[in-house]
Amino acid sequence: MATLTSTRRVVVKIGSALLVDRLTGKLRAEWLHSLASDVLWLKSRGVDVVLVSSGSIALGRGILGLGNAGLLLEQSQAAAAVGQIQLARAYEDALAPHGLTTAQVLVTLEDSADRRRYLNSRATLATLLSLGVVPIVNENDTVATDEIRFGDNDRLAAQVAVTVGADALVLLSDVDGFYSANPQQDPNATRYEVIDTITPEIEAMAGDAGSGLSKGGMRTKLLAAKTATAAGCAMAITEGSALRPLQALEGGANATWFTATIDPQAARKAWITSMKPAGEITLDPGAMRALEAGKSLLPAGITDVSGQFGRGDPVAVLAPDGHRLAQGLSRYTAAETRIIAGHRSDEIEALLGYPGRAVLIHRDDMAL
Repeated sequence: MATLTSTRRVVVKIGSALLVDRLTGKLRAEWLHSLASDVLWLKSRGVDVVLVSSGSIALGRGILGLGNAGLLLEQSQAAAAVGQIQLARAYEDALAPHGLTTAQVLVTLEDSADRRRYLNSRATLATLLSLGVVPIVNENDTVATDEIRFGDNDRLAAQVAVTVGADALVLLSDVDGFYSANPQQDPNATRYEVIDTITPEIEAMAGDAGSGLSKGGMRTKLLAAKTATAAGCAMAITEGSALRPLQALEGGANATWFTATIDPQAARKAWITSMKPAGEITLDPGAMRALEAGKSLLPAGITDVSGQFGRGDPVAVLAPDGHRLAQGLSRYTAAETRIIAGHRSDEIEALLGYPGRAVLIHRDDMAL
């Protein structure tokens, strides 16, 4: 099982029922401040933390007086618009006293399907984490349509974990793990401590019941576990209503851990090498040595470009003698690469007419 303090990067998903009181529609401020203390505890141990938070619709409907009945799509979007600003302010108020800077990142599941948008969000999150920021990721429910549905934030959290290369994903929920049956209906239901493989039998045990505010069921949590563990990220489901829920998890609170058999970096490299390259880039000797030393690929080291590839497409990286040295995801199109090849990064804006990224292929997006 993973331990939070031994991870390099952790994503924590917070359900609506934990943040918002079901009866009053008000923020559970004491709980949120205790979570902020947990974030500081992890950050002080060198762990990057990303929070994926539900709660905007639940907060907004309380402010707008929409009650607890089902909402029309337009009402959900309006509630999200009001709730988002409240949610962002609440996280800032909770984390700022600990000296932690927050950032709001609004995404939808579609952002992971579009290569360009995926790379943009990946680069943004990576930069925020390198600057010590705690990103608060929310689904953009103000414009989403089919995204506002049962359990999306569990899957969104898993996708965020994959995007940032997290070692662990924690789903703070209203249940304390995965059970063989619904424990509220079956007194003989047993909780799994560890699940190494999600078998058809495990899937058959999952039910769809969630709380009134939490739009998540066990099936969506299993989907999240499949996504996370396939990318080398262990995942835990644990009950999160107690104060300091992350320290409680580290201290042995009830949970189910889904194990990963490969680390995130290795999983990503395997994914990159599995794709068919759309083009080839040839390097000079200096660039080849830089790559072998673990550096990113800069435009200055490119001597030749072949093929037609778009931004985010896989390209083969060739040594000066023509043998394949690596494969990676290009941050520029083939046409752009031909223009900036052999030039310094500080010349890119003058050459292209707009500012671009300093590297052509980042080392995290390359497999030697």
